[in-house]
Amino acid sequence: MSQLVAVVLAAGLGKRMKSASPKVLHPIAGRPLVHYPVAAALLSGADHAVVVVGRGREAVETYLGGAFGQRVSFATQSPQLGTGHAAMQALPLIPADAGYVVVVYGDTPLVVVDDLRRLCAAASATPGAPLAMLTCRVAAPGGYGRILRDTNHRVIGVREDRDLSEAERGLDEVNPGMYCMRADFLREGLGRLENRNAQGEYYLTDLVEMAVQRGGVVDVPGAPDNLVGVNDRAQLAEAEERMIARILRRIRLEGATIRQGAVIDDTVEVQADAVIETGVVLRGRTRIGEGARIDVGCVVTDSIVEPGAHLKPYSVLTSARVGRAAQIGPFAHLRPDSVIGEEAHVGNFVETKKTVMHRKSKANHLAYLGDGEIGEGANIGAGTIFCNYDGYQKHKTTIGRGAFIGSDSQLVAPVVVGDGAYVGTGSTITKDVPADALAIGRARQENKEGYATRLRGRLAAAKEAAAGSKG
Repeated sequence: MSQLVAVVLAAGLGKRMKSASPKVLHPIAGRPLVHYPVAAALLSGADHAVVVVGRGREAVETYLGGAFGQRVSFATQSPQLGTGHAAMQALPLIPADAGYVVVVYGDTPLVVVDDLRRLCAAASATPGAPLAMLTCRVAAPGGYGRILRDTNHRVIGVREDRDLSEAERGLDEVNPGMYCMRADFLREGLGRLENRNAQGEYYLTDLVEMAVQRGGVVDVPGAPDNLVGVNDRAQLAEAEERMIARILRRIRLEGATIRQGAVIDDTVEVQADAVIETGVVLRGRTRIGEGARIDVGCVVTDSIVEPGAHLKPYSVLTSARVGRAAQIGPFAHLRPDSVIGEEAHVGNFVETKKTVMHRKSKANHLAYLGDGEIGEGANIGAGTIFCNYDGYQKHKTTIGRGAFIGSDSQLVAPVVVGDGAYVGTGSTITKDVPADALAIGRARQENKEGYATRLRGRLAAAKEAAAGSKG
């Protein structure tokens, strides 16, 4: 096939989404809707994609430019006068030497590369027919243009839903709106479009009837699950469910174990022999290493979990890194810039933020560790708090190699606890602790013999007096 260019129609208003955001930017499995058809068109063989944008133009262009770079360019449709009018806006950006143009829609995230490749192959294999189109049959065709055929079952046109006769409304073969056509035919046909219809719009579907007169149409059947568009939140949810099923199947075939009920974004990488349990949600630029185990209910966003690590149930990670064979949770919270080293342990109800825990260090229970560095083999006792914020600035706490921090300690940053040092249970540490020193920062205990009996009597009398005053 000579040079193939894609045109992606993504300027629709999306009124049925009832949203302040452009329809094509609504997320599905971690990417905007429009990402998937653009990617499919480029992977199917298109050298370049011209995306026709409308509402929310700047946001759509920013995303697609970041995702695909110079392989995409943009045309603006304003006002929006139909699909044919949208394609007209793309014409100036289609190279003069382009041989074929594949047209897809920005709200069809489930379109697969194989369907577009079959479509383009059919177009180039039948040069006498200027246009090839995908078709499919659906149980509820309302809203879609219907395929019209003659008595020989050849395609002779497409009728938009609003313009159907009563007899035509019974047709269940629909037009998903995906075409591959000769570029010269597209240019000529768009110049001949008229808007004599119920909406006063220029329909791209009118090119089908023109193609019939110029040599015929090649129809390529496809599965409706791949081709239907997204118009409202219900359809968005259905499409995402199908997309996630595809993602899970792909990851399973690549060698990982994924239990039912996991939700994994298209942007996530899961390596072989990893185990992802029920109720896990993996989002963004997350990577799960070989043999890692992500247990029930964990939510992991933009994080790296290295091989052999274990995230125990209901742990939450955001922009964090977990080293080889480390153990996290259950019920741990790793906030951004947390780096947990090889074989380190972060246990029940421990929260970290912008903290590095080196190899084999441990914080097994009920701690807040913010803006810190914890040396290899150090132990952080239950109830420890890094007091990192003074109301204006964040300060760092540094714990040396092999140090031991007793339970219920508060370390007031900036502070350094040296290698091998001990901090006594219940201490408030405000000064640096030298290596191998013992630091105790708590009030001296005092026992008052017999005082508890007198205290109880005083408290009981006060209670009776209070009850009497109410009476």
